[in-house]
Amino acid sequence: MRVLGIEGTAWAASAAYFDTETGDVFIDSDPYQPESGGIHPREAAEHMAGALPTVIERALSEADSVDAVAFSRGPGLGPCLRIVASAARALAQSLDVPLVGANHMVAHLEIGRHRSGFSNPVCLNASGANAHVLGYHNGRYQVLGETMDTGVGNALDKFARHLEWSHPGGPKIEERARGGEYIDLPYVVKGMDFSFSGIMSAAKDAVDSSERIEDVCFSLQETVFAMLAEVSERALSLTGSDELVLGGGVGQNARLREMLAEMCEARGASFYAPEPRFLRDNAGMIAVLGATMADAGDILEIDESRVDSNFRPDQVDVTWRGAESVSRPMNEEHEVIGAEAVVELDEDVRKRRRPKTYRHPALDARLRRERTASEARLTSLARRAGVPTPAIRDIDLREGTLVFEHVGEADLSADLTPERVRELGRHLATLHDAGVVHGDPTPRNARVSDRRLYCIDFGLGYHTDEIEDYAMDLHVFERSLAGTAADFEACVGAFEAGYCEVGDRAVIDQLRAIEGRGRYR
Repeated sequence: MRVLGIEGTAWAASAAYFDTETGDVFIDSDPYQPESGGIHPREAAEHMAGALPTVIERALSEADSVDAVAFSRGPGLGPCLRIVASAARALAQSLDVPLVGANHMVAHLEIGRHRSGFSNPVCLNASGANAHVLGYHNGRYQVLGETMDTGVGNALDKFARHLEWSHPGGPKIEERARGGEYIDLPYVVKGMDFSFSGIMSAAKDAVDSSERIEDVCFSLQETVFAMLAEVSERALSLTGSDELVLGGGVGQNARLREMLAEMCEARGASFYAPEPRFLRDNAGMIAVLGATMADAGDILEIDESRVDSNFRPDQVDVTWRGAESVSRPMNEEHEVIGAEAVVELDEDVRKRRRPKTYRHPALDARLRRERTASEARLTSLARRAGVPTPAIRDIDLREGTLVFEHVGEADLSADLTPERVRELGRHLATLHDAGVVHGDPTPRNARVSDRRLYCIDFGLGYHTDEIEDYAMDLHVFERSLAGTAADFEACVGAFEAGYCEVGDRAVIDQLRAIEGRGRYR
């Protein structure tokens, strides 16, 4: 099959030609370069209208014939998307070939899967307008975690604009970071979700307070990319996957790729980052995904080809894949490698937060110390509040080691039923009533026996009286269910019902508000 792909979600007018028989992908792109500041939607659309005919003509010059036309339906800037869609419709009609509409973010994932040969990887998408971790489950690419405010590339660009650097800012930050030293900046991970607004404000303040720009750029990269690597490892741990692919323009950063590769090597996982031409916005990934979709019969009628600037990857019915799932069953072993620690299971449980070599040593030491202390304190507090938790036998903050009573027979992930999930909902409501957020409630962080369900792993927990924080706890758990539960709807219903039996219904209302804030929704 031979497919012409057209991309134009934001700043890059791009066309590509892909031949499935040879595997060759020709890409021609003309990126929009604003004179100052960030991307201006009107100027970007004007650039798209002027550049698109030329890049399409160049791609067609490489084509012996065309069997389908694929285009990016979203997410992206509405004016740019509409220009691309109009061009794709006209071309498909003139060539009398099928029209395929691709989700831009799914294309980032699929190009990594296609080029790596991985069967069912977790994907970290690190792009300008987004940052999220995806895994295939129940016929869709589920969002296991994502930014709750701004995309990682946009966050870096905002910092660059504060320094009056031109777009894109990421490469300029990467260049200046090479001469920097580490300074502390905020680090915000909530389960597998993360936030960049606080660190960007702190970075701007640091520059305004006369910190060396090289030091701030270095620390910004070290902190932001460590957050992305950590949530990627959490997704690998949650699902049991041993494959990770990277997508998105920020993935061109050498330090990010280095961190992810080092993290994967330490846990025995495989890592793949496509070559840079497939990481930045490009029509090659649209053409490759378009060929896959067309082969599966996933084509559009002309009157059904409307664009969607808020087109989320978890809204896409993945018709070209079967019933497999990124989530894999895990056996109870003597030693378990989690996202943060190695856990040795014996009569007692010894949990040691090993140094993460991908993180800067100062940042790593801080996180290990803070999380070990938090876990010990909140485990005991939860137990006193009436939530079943293991008793603590010993603690060593310097080594990041805790020794617990061995509770339960397996993780909740091995017995993920509505009845069990309902019980966890009651436990979280009890925690919240005591002013405690668990921080990382997933099926891997609860233990089950015949008679009880225990909450474990409070390392990301904290004290609060904010309803928003309680709702985020529920959001983290329901996101993890989306990527692991066989009967997601039944489990979610039981979880929220259990929570409301003990807790405040207003937390559920706030959860709905959080869900509506997801990127591109």
